[in-house]
Amino acid sequence: MKLSVVIPCYNEIGTIGQVVKAVQASPVTDCEIIIVDDCSTDGTQELLRTKLESQVNQVIYHSKNRGKGAALRTGFTAATGDIVIVQDADLEYDPQEYPIMIRPILHNKADVVFGSRFQSGRPHRVVYYWHRIGNGFLTMLSNMFTNINITDMETCYKAFRREVIQSIKIEENRSRAKWDHQTSDRRKRSTSQFNNK
Repeated sequence: MKLSVVIPCYNEIGTIGQVVKAVQASPVTDCEIIIVDDCSTDGTQELLRTKLESQVNQVIYHSKNRGKGAALRTGFTAATGDIVIVQDADLEYDPQEYPIMIRPILHNKADVVFGSRFQSGRPHRVVYYWHRIGNGFLTMLSNMFTNINITDMETCYKAFRREVIQSIKIEENRSRAKWDHQTSDRRKRSTSQFNNK
């Protein structure tokens, strides 16, 4: 199965090159890399044009800053892989975990997989106390409205069968919570959650 990795970026000149290298070094060999630059102003666009465009499958440039939701919408539309994964450009998550993330989809156990920072015996990044409390509250509300049980609504790692994510109409440009809620509404058939850092 082919994996499409959508990388939304805005002013990520310090990390975008490292992210591309990390994705290329992931254990998934059939991988399409799509970067959506949301009108960066810090030199990211120049770096993409001069050094990174030739190293990835596609770079799409927004002519004005439209927000992460718009960047994701653009990337999802361009994806051609069987599975689509979101990789933020800030290096918070490790592409070495792609096989764990996509395994439930490959084994027909899920159509959508969400990562969780809170269900793992492995070392993980420290999360500020009030961020964890706020995330827990929002996750509880999301679970109540969608009648599913996830542990980390604000997680970055999300993997989808391409036809599932392309069937979702993402209306919001800026609010991640809105697109996450829209995704939650559509993922009722089959979801899985894996434990990441």
